[in-house]
Amino acid sequence: MLTAATLPDFGLNLDADFHSKVILSVIVLVGVWLARVLILRMVWRSTTNHKVRYRWKRALSYAAPACLFLFVALVWINAFRHVSTYLGLLSAGIAIALKDLLENMAGWLFIVIRKPFAVGDRVQIGDDRGDIIDIRLFQFTILEIGNRIDAEQSTGRIIHIPNGRVFTMPQANYDQGFRYIWNEVSLRLTFDSNWQRAREILLEVLNRYGGDVVLDAEQGLNEASKMYYVHYQHLTPIVYIALMEDGITLTGRYLCEPRRIRSTESAIWEDLLTTFATHNDIRWAYPTRRLVGYGD
Repeated sequence: MLTAATLPDFGLNLDADFHSKVILSVIVLVGVWLARVLILRMVWRSTTNHKVRYRWKRALSYAAPACLFLFVALVWINAFRHVSTYLGLLSAGIAIALKDLLENMAGWLFIVIRKPFAVGDRVQIGDDRGDIIDIRLFQFTILEIGNRIDAEQSTGRIIHIPNGRVFTMPQANYDQGFRYIWNEVSLRLTFDSNWQRAREILLEVLNRYGGDVVLDAEQGLNEASKMYYVHYQHLTPIVYIALMEDGITLTGRYLCEPRRIRSTESAIWEDLLTTFATHNDIRWAYPTRRLVGYGD
């Protein structure tokens, strides 16, 4: 049977004091973990507010590792001078073996200090888009939007993204700085349609659903200009006209909140379809086939 006296020390003079420190470190680890669990249970019983619960969980996720590191350091502080060479070699090996984890920790520091996004923001990281619902030491979590669903609505899927991707992937934040985005509605009419009247109707509808955000957008643009060089000449809805092979294209452009894209689009199309139905001189253009027969 192995005892503390018979265990190999690999030239590091691992005596009974060393093994007692290991046991004490394990006790500290278990104690910190139990304290975290007990505190969370008390919070869960005292409130049903999701925001309060999340804040406590996040605070403990930072406090628990810090306390664990401090207590373990106090246990081992006297032993460090005996194994300094060993620790130096070990730290170099750990840095190589845990490269990705260290990169994710650096990414977490960047997120906390630089704040490219925060919980609740709608972002796009590479090809992934969604609302930030959690930020941890090694990864952040988004509630996915788009992908299988049109108009950037939620898919219900949760995606965990390594923090290190903030250094290698472009990031788009829908809410930081200027919180409105431009959206477009395009329709195509026949060449003989009254496109002037159709343009007026489209502009009226766009002002109905996109004109009320112009004042807030101007204020938001002024705030964003303090941090970034953001400049727009016009914030009001506008309609562009283009001539295509199969008809006249009207493209309406308006400002919209990111989370209201689908609802505003639906309301705009409903009003357009209803109004155009009362105008016989406005006709939709669509692909058609014409068959011509020749007699004998």
